[in-house]
Amino acid sequence: MDLQQLISDYGYFALFIGTYLEGETILLIAGFLAHAGGLGLELPYVILSAFLGTFAGDQTFFYIGRLKGISFLEKRPHWHSKTDKVFDMLHRHQLPVILGFRFIYGIRNVTPFVIGASRLSPLKFFILNFLGALIWAVSFGLIGYQFGDIAERVMGDVAQYQGYLLMALVAIGLFLFWRSGQKREE
Repeated sequence: MDLQQLISDYGYFALFIGTYLEGETILLIAGFLAHAGGLGLELPYVILSAFLGTFAGDQTFFYIGRLKGISFLEKRPHWHSKTDKVFDMLHRHQLPVILGFRFIYGIRNVTPFVIGASRLSPLKFFILNFLGALIWAVSFGLIGYQFGDIAERVMGDVAQYQGYLLMALVAIGLFLFWRSGQKREE
């Protein structure tokens, strides 16, 4: 089975899992592929899958932070500087931080744990997380889709380059994922 067939068969599920755990890169790639066509990905379903993945992931991480509390965060020394920053931001700008943490590079992954540990109302987080996840999924899905439109204008029929572009985008995504892991270890 080739990569294109895998994306056609499991693209939405892979997008859900990818956005459950991380997010931006896989959503941008999926938005691009939805524009390129031919792989069975459609933009509304790309956005829906990404929304459900990021919403579910952050709800899960919120409850882990809520149940495990500060001790959970303290057991992760490589998070300390980020958690301190998030706690500070939460105390000063709670509403914008909860709505927009997905857009802030470097703290995106630790923020739901910190918000849970901060004892914020679960209902308030649910509502704000829902809105933030929706804004994020639509924004990044459309950016990826528009990138596909720009690529098509520059290169002509993107479908003929789809395999090469797919490999390049996957390589970039893997590099960014590897690089984020390297930064976490520092």
